[in-house]
Amino acid sequence: MTIMETVEDPGCRIDRTAAECAPPVEPPLTVEPPLSAREVEVLLAWFASDSKEGAASLLFISPATVATHIARVRAKYTAAHRAARSKTALFARMLEDGYTDLRDW
Repeated sequence: MTIMETVEDPGCRIDRTAAECAPPVEPPLTVEPPLSAREVEVLLAWFASDSKEGAASLLFISPATVATHIARVRAKYTAAHRAARSKTALFARMLEDGYTDLRDW
């Protein structure tokens, strides 16, 4: 018997590559990351303003604090396999998850 003959291994023939033998990879389920009320408040202020500085002045916090909240929310969405790398993408995620509504804008 040669290697190219059908010698079965648990669900995989010896003459196939590892990629052919690997189980199919299913995309991860999309999950809505749990955002705190403050994270939502900061993001909505940022969406309504032209800059992080504008959002900071509306909320009486520093621009660095706004940036920290944004970074944490982006990390949560990335961990949920729903990365939001731009302001527009983050706004879309917030719409999808019901944190805001287009009628509010």
